[in-house]
Amino acid sequence: MSGAASPGAPRSGIRFDGVTVAYHGNVVLDSLDLTVEPGEVMALLGPSGSGKTTALRAVAGFVQPVRGRVFIGDRDVTRLPPHQRGIGMVVQQYALFPHMRVEDNVAFGLKAQKVPKAQIPGRVTEALAMTGMDSYAKRYPRELSGGQQQRVAIARALAIRPGVLLLDEPLSALDAQLRSGMLSELARLHRELPDVSILYVTHDQVEALTLADRIAVMDQSRLRDCGTPQDLYRRPRTEFTASFVGNANLLPVRVGSGSVLFGGTELAVATDEAVWGATATLCVRPHLVGLGPGPNALRGKVAEVQWRGSTHRLYVDVAGHRVKADVRELRATPALGDEVTLHFAREDAVLLAAGVGGE
Repeated sequence: MSGAASPGAPRSGIRFDGVTVAYHGNVVLDSLDLTVEPGEVMALLGPSGSGKTTALRAVAGFVQPVRGRVFIGDRDVTRLPPHQRGIGMVVQQYALFPHMRVEDNVAFGLKAQKVPKAQIPGRVTEALAMTGMDSYAKRYPRELSGGQQQRVAIARALAIRPGVLLLDEPLSALDAQLRSGMLSELARLHRELPDVSILYVTHDQVEALTLADRIAVMDQSRLRDCGTPQDLYRRPRTEFTASFVGNANLLPVRVGSGSVLFGGTELAVATDEAVWGATATLCVRPHLVGLGPGPNALRGKVAEVQWRGSTHRLYVDVAGHRVKADVRELRATPALGDEVTLHFAREDAVLLAAGVGGE
């Protein structure tokens, strides 16, 4: 596919300009401002009902905003029908035609776009080769596994050489092993198609962290946060981001002039004068909490132990709050009720001011 959209396709990139979508007066997407840069993978991450799929459908043209505009490249596509937007789309149900062979499924969009008949076989072969499905061209969907069907659906979307590729929970119907393999395939496709902008809707943190250049965190119909996976994971701005992007300990603390108090324990954590004298939330990732003596020591009783293969997840009651610690190579497992000490480094904790970014 030569790593680019076709010359006739619209420029890559997506922009939401104050987009609001409502059904029967109920707002399901509220004033979304967001830009997906050309060639970028943007994941829309959030729980069910957060507005992420509605945002994707607004780009596809399946829903009309009541306010705001949607741009693909330089074009305002807000009022354009879906077939004029030059997009490829893959949904979780695959949506393959069961009576058509794989090659005919992939050719369907090309025929709808009135691509010259002589060009279609080459474009089909190209798209199937990119997804590793070229040897399955003569099969019917019923003769394929779920992962293979999803590859065909992706090939069909890529065959039209879109400037924008929309992926709506494309791996949710696959089992864990197939999902892992498809994540690798999608990452490879992204490298091979550096000019195609991808909007990826998911509620799965691993998918978002693995694939996305940036993640837009959605909740209650609104955009709550946006940044690189590393920034959102290591330095979240809000409690919702901290809890939804990865797993987190969120502990209520009192912030003084250079001191942070959790219960009766003073902790060494970087502070900002803006939150001195206020209540705040301390965020520490479980894998950064160690077992045994160390800096920022917290003493508590073991409430639960979960073996997770390479780690043990300890739940420890500390000052009325349950702290999670993911400990590797734990040879002697603490018993329930045992008193243990947990610790974490100063640089591994993030202080979240109360109410920042939340609603």
